[in-house]
Amino acid sequence: MTATEQSIELARAAARAASDKLALNVTAIDVSDRLAITDIFFIASAETERQVNAIVDGIEDELHKFNLRPVRREGRSGGRWVLLDYADIVVHVQHEEDRIFYALERLYGDCPVIDLQMGELDPSAKSVDAPADATADEN
Repeated sequence: MTATEQSIELARAAARAASDKLALNVTAIDVSDRLAITDIFFIASAETERQVNAIVDGIEDELHKFNLRPVRREGRSGGRWVLLDYADIVVHVQHEEDRIFYALERLYGDCPVIDLQMGELDPSAKSVDAPADATADEN
């Protein structure tokens, strides 16, 4: 069994929202073959408790657009590891230190990683911020 298209769509929406809040190391793991309770573990991290909570707020706001609310929420007050259970997708937003310590990706390392289609910046967009051409200074 693999994650449903709806679960993948939710993970991609969560990824966009997390990215907008500058989340680090955003990933989604298809755990549907290993766990009967959910399709996807979505994982993101941040360097501060405040940013963890901001990412969580962004994800909740985005998934609310799908008329979804978490069936369970844990860890919000501490801001170190917040879990949002949407049944088909379980969102983990962790402080970077906790993410390294608990290493969920390693625990589920044999599960497929989902393509969140976050993409790279357009190469032409990168050149806009590039420094001025050195040869122009020589003239």
